[in-house]
Amino acid sequence: MNTKERIIKLYNELDRSSFMDFYKEQSKEDTPFPIGYGQTISQPSLVLEMTILLDLETQSRVLEIGTGSGYQTALLSKAAGTIYTVERIKELHLRAMERLHEGGYTNIHFKLGDGSLGWPEHAPYDRIMVTASATNIPNSLLEQLAPNGKMIIPVGPDYVQDLLLIEKDATGNINKKLIAKVSFVRLIGDY
Repeated sequence: MNTKERIIKLYNELDRSSFMDFYKEQSKEDTPFPIGYGQTISQPSLVLEMTILLDLETQSRVLEIGTGSGYQTALLSKAAGTIYTVERIKELHLRAMERLHEGGYTNIHFKLGDGSLGWPEHAPYDRIMVTASATNIPNSLLEQLAPNGKMIIPVGPDYVQDLLLIEKDATGNINKKLIAKVSFVRLIGDY
């Protein structure tokens, strides 16, 4: 089974409704839903596509910016080795932590804080998943991306952003590839 097939299988095993406190009966719809505090749970097809683009290996160390409901975190947890996830909204942070602990996820480390700063204490990361849009790519995240690492991040103004795949080669050079136009909530932070 190749990486894409493995991630699709893991994705199909996830019950999105268990990551939703509202709109549970509509959880199978391929649409984002509010989760409170001005945040959303992304549409399932986008969660899957972004995860596939990261090309996760079973031992990958992943930094996730924006824990939110924990839905994307759960998929990353099943597909990779160790997950470090940062959420700025205390209520979402605590709820996701509770939900994922109850779900038996043991390879996730949680931090309440400014995601635009990353989590330098555990860097470098093989992969970085950013689930909030930035006006530009935070340098702190580029610095925390390991050589031969990949980052997926929505970049641009409010309402419509470019979903970018960022690849850092062995010598530290950065390559950006436009994947799609997307609409994410804003990344609030010191970047």
